[in-house]
Amino acid sequence: MSKPDELLVDVAALVESGRSNQMSLTVVTGGAVITGRLAPEAVWRQRVSEVLTDSARLGEFAAIFGTTTSQEGPPTHLHFHVARILQGTVGIPETGGMYRVSIADVSAWTMGDFSYSDH
Repeated sequence: MSKPDELLVDVAALVESGRSNQMSLTVVTGGAVITGRLAPEAVWRQRVSEVLTDSARLGEFAAIFGTTTSQEGPPTHLHFHVARILQGTVGIPETGGMYRVSIADVSAWTMGDFSYSDH
């Protein structure tokens, strides 16, 4: 989107306010379909930092995600946790992943997450 969808920005702002991390959303961005729950950026960063800290190979990157930045203005990104990229009838990764998506790059979206089949 050349101009981010104001309604989607409002949804992201409500999630960022910390009132709920239960909002399920599905977006189309760059030809990929991503479905999952949104989290406030600070919560998302903390979780990514924890995952990296536990990694023997990637631990040195944990500090980058552990710091929070204060942003002026409306949110510019969606922070998905427990999310999957839908590919045919499969969700990748199977256990859910952590994705950061620029709101400006979302070409379509819907409330809720899509179900998929592992078979």
